[in-house]
Amino acid sequence: MNFPIISLPPFTAVTSGPDPEMDFSPEGVLGRFNAHFSTIKPSPRDSFRPRDFLFFNGEAGGLEWWYAWEEGMPDGGFEKVSFDGGLYLTYTYRDHDEEENQRLYEAAVEFAKSSEIFDLDERRGHYSMGHIITPPKVIEAQGFALMECFVPVKIK
Repeated sequence: MNFPIISLPPFTAVTSGPDPEMDFSPEGVLGRFNAHFSTIKPSPRDSFRPRDFLFFNGEAGGLEWWYAWEEGMPDGGFEKVSFDGGLYLTYTYRDHDEEENQRLYEAAVEFAKSSEIFDLDERRGHYSMGHIITPPKVIEAQGFALMECFVPVKIK
């Protein structure tokens, strides 16, 4: 199986902070964070890709959500963190199909481990992560979204 490899630039992000409850309800940590960043409308130049990244923070034991922030955007009082960028292997799956996600993640890890060029690069602040890439009007029309996943890799 072949996987695209992309480069993400360094950026400052606002973060939900880790949420061990993984609560997306309107009152939950992740729900409040979603409500905030959903109101931000980036310039057309910056809106061709989703700016949010969701991942499991293993050290803190909870789901964490980042939004790539730029000077002048409201931060909603959320903490800011630095992301150092890097290389990522990517794949997509139908959101909520965790069986397919697990299958593809395992194939991605095996691809990186058996590669003569790449190695996994998971470390603090550099986790596997994902975001929805399907525009809202398409989700409404087709009834589902695609999740794009990013698995950190480095050149050996």
